[in-house]
Amino acid sequence: MPKKQLLLIDGNSIVFRAFYAMHTQIDRFTNQDGLHTAAIYGFKLMLDHVLDKFHPDAALVAFDAGKTTFRTKKYADYKAERAKTPEELTEQLPYVRQLVKASGLHSYELKNYEADDIIGTLAKRADQAGYETLIVSGDRDLTQLATETTTVAVTKKGVTQTEHFTPEYMMEKLGVTPTQFIDVKALMGDSSDNYPGVTKIGEKTAISLIQKYGSLDGIYENIDEMKKSKRKENLINEEDIARQCQDLARIRRDAPIEVKLADLTYQGPQQEELVELFEKLDFKSFLAKMNITPQGGQKAAADIKFTELTESNIGELSKLKSRISFFLEMPDANYHVSPFAGFVIGNGDHWWVSRNVDLLTTPVIKDLLENDQIQKDTFNAKAHYVGLHRLGIDLQGIGFDLLLVSYLLNTNDNSNDLGQLAHEHDYYGVQSDEEVYGKGKGRHIPDDDQVFFSHLAAKGRAIEELNAKLSKKLHENEQWALYTDIERPLSLVLANMEIAGVHVDATTLKNMGSKLKERLAELEQAIYDEAGEEFNINSTKQLGTILFEKLQLPVIKKTKTGYSTSVEVLEKLQGKALIIDNILVYRQIAKIQSTYITGLLKVIHSSDQKIHTRYLQTLTQTGRLSSVDPNLQNIPVRLEEGRKIRKAFKPSHQGWKIFSSDYSQVELRVLAHVTGDHALQQDFIDGKDIHESTARRIFNLLPDEQVTPNMRRQAKAVNFGIVYGISDYGLSQNIHVSRKQAHEFIQNYFKEFPGVKEYIENIVKKARQQGYVETITHRRRYLPEINSKNFSRRSFAERTAMNTPIQGSAADIIKIAMIRMADKLRDEGLHAKMLLQIHDELIFEAPEEEIPRLKELVPKVMDSAVKLDVPLKVESKVGDTWYDLKKF
Repeated sequence: MPKKQLLLIDGNSIVFRAFYAMHTQIDRFTNQDGLHTAAIYGFKLMLDHVLDKFHPDAALVAFDAGKTTFRTKKYADYKAERAKTPEELTEQLPYVRQLVKASGLHSYELKNYEADDIIGTLAKRADQAGYETLIVSGDRDLTQLATETTTVAVTKKGVTQTEHFTPEYMMEKLGVTPTQFIDVKALMGDSSDNYPGVTKIGEKTAISLIQKYGSLDGIYENIDEMKKSKRKENLINEEDIARQCQDLARIRRDAPIEVKLADLTYQGPQQEELVELFEKLDFKSFLAKMNITPQGGQKAAADIKFTELTESNIGELSKLKSRISFFLEMPDANYHVSPFAGFVIGNGDHWWVSRNVDLLTTPVIKDLLENDQIQKDTFNAKAHYVGLHRLGIDLQGIGFDLLLVSYLLNTNDNSNDLGQLAHEHDYYGVQSDEEVYGKGKGRHIPDDDQVFFSHLAAKGRAIEELNAKLSKKLHENEQWALYTDIERPLSLVLANMEIAGVHVDATTLKNMGSKLKERLAELEQAIYDEAGEEFNINSTKQLGTILFEKLQLPVIKKTKTGYSTSVEVLEKLQGKALIIDNILVYRQIAKIQSTYITGLLKVIHSSDQKIHTRYLQTLTQTGRLSSVDPNLQNIPVRLEEGRKIRKAFKPSHQGWKIFSSDYSQVELRVLAHVTGDHALQQDFIDGKDIHESTARRIFNLLPDEQVTPNMRRQAKAVNFGIVYGISDYGLSQNIHVSRKQAHEFIQNYFKEFPGVKEYIENIVKKARQQGYVETITHRRRYLPEINSKNFSRRSFAERTAMNTPIQGSAADIIKIAMIRMADKLRDEGLHAKMLLQIHDELIFEAPEEEIPRLKELVPKVMDSAVKLDVPLKVESKVGDTWYDLKKF
């Protein structure tokens, strides 16, 4: 007879893990009432993950009853250093308890004890009663509870991936038994729970001592046999501390809990309670999994009829004469190299699916896809254009792009999972890819044709069903032109840029790599000489010991694991020791070597010696483009060794040149336009050096007084800082002046440019009222935190409200310029190709004889992309490589 199974969950630990795992997406997880729901959502994901694999007969979630326990009475500083629980998390805790109850699990807390002690006591009882127990926690401390019949699953990388600790695994991974792990904690301490352990003993040392002596008692029974050392001295002097930490670390297994195992029967999901809770929390995807359509939701028919397309029935596609939906399944994110898994094509009640992608190249389908009179609706048109190009097909007639439209309606809705994105729009007739294909290493296209083809057909139907609804929203938001005139045509411009690629000379990169290795070796030796010994420069711990203990440099910041050696810390130490400058340069060059030399060499295609980056059109909140695989927008320019990487970027033909045109101060010009500030606009109209002009104003200079380079640098920081809603403290840190002086600079700026001050006040007020801000083309960014009670979140939302219309409008401008430039190159029959977009700069390659025409044409197109109240200014350069670009 199989053993009964008991599930024990460390409630507080999992809630915290869930909250911080979802922290980067916190804006997405709020319900209609403004309640934050990230922790509740993550907790539910954990429950689903666990219950999918473990089917308990009994289950309980243990919670802490409060901060005061028997441990705090024994040691007042226990957990004293923990930050206050964020309000956004605190407000979710009652709903987590509701979720536990509605999920059919029991919950329990015990005054004066922690959740760990409840779990430890019940696990021991379960062991004695012959249960098989699974403990789920985000805290590795609970691994001390592992036995032959109790497994401890510790979450990692969020809440749905767990590492399972058994006594055997503990010995294999850590080299100690679960019971010995208590003594390891006694020696090493715990910064999270704020008990110290023995001075200078970390985890590795603690484990080695316990392995050698068996236990804490064993160490002290044999302490006299140890060789004389600082460690021995610390162990002797701090025995009382070690014993106290052992007591704090040991989870109690005899807590006076009243609940019995027989009381913990797992009751299974309580359907009505879950539906009510999920509707309140706006958990539409969970409702969809329960086959419940949320209020206002749209659900397609459960049965989607499809036909497997073969060579024998391919002629049936000739009946497709009007609008169709098409989806090509490419499982890997990089569609330049992803294998093809299958496709769906059709409309209405007619859907054809196949794994045989070669069918797309047959005349019937190829002609259909290349016919610009038949509109194709899809998801991620750019990926489809590139993918079909690999098959020799020129996709034409793109209409509705579900990914692009969804992104424009809400920049948070940018998932590359069609099903997940459809759920965001209350459409539940398609599952997410994760549900069908799995995730992580287990992700794969199903071998079962019925499963795979049904999913493909559902994707085709979802694209068709969402078209009218989302297109209507675009019109309501005055965003239809943003889609049809900018984003949709831009997707094809970007696709052709990606396909063209940029030529990168591998030999040049390899030679640079050799020189960088020599430079790193020189820096390494210099650092060793200054340290007086060799050590691992890349080890934070070893570096911290050298800097702050041996060299006695002032400690700027400490973390849970020791001294901080972050860039910010090292920059504050510059000038105090030569080793600091060398370490900073060493880090920069090491990153250039690994990320850009080695990294770029890996992605040069052997077929054409080019790099084919991907532009992410739906990633950023402002509308700016991002480059990945690899990121060519982030090649370093501050260090000469970084700039030289651009020498490897060369034209793909002999006799050609690299040409670039760059907007000058486009964000400040947009600022002048949207604020309507007369003085700021006039400075641009008069062609003044804007930073020098601002310096004169904020320093109250007389006409005959000179602006020094440092004044101009500080004024430049003020100009751009204002755009980003900088505080006086932030400005003081940037330009190294007192906070009082920074405050005066900002006040003087607003006095000289009152229109900017009025704009900032009005845009924040408007954002509070409508919940979003817009660019000049009606690109929206929603700001759910703009009315938050949390000061830091509200302040961030306010700064975002100030900046987004500026930065987003600058993004709009260069996108329009790219579309028009692509049209001009085609219309004039030029051989020149647009290769890259780097923020406010466009980079081309062209035959040398076409350079004079580009010099005239590109700036003309760029500076007329939009009509502002101030002129746009474009600067152009030309050279044999990207590095060698020089102004005309």
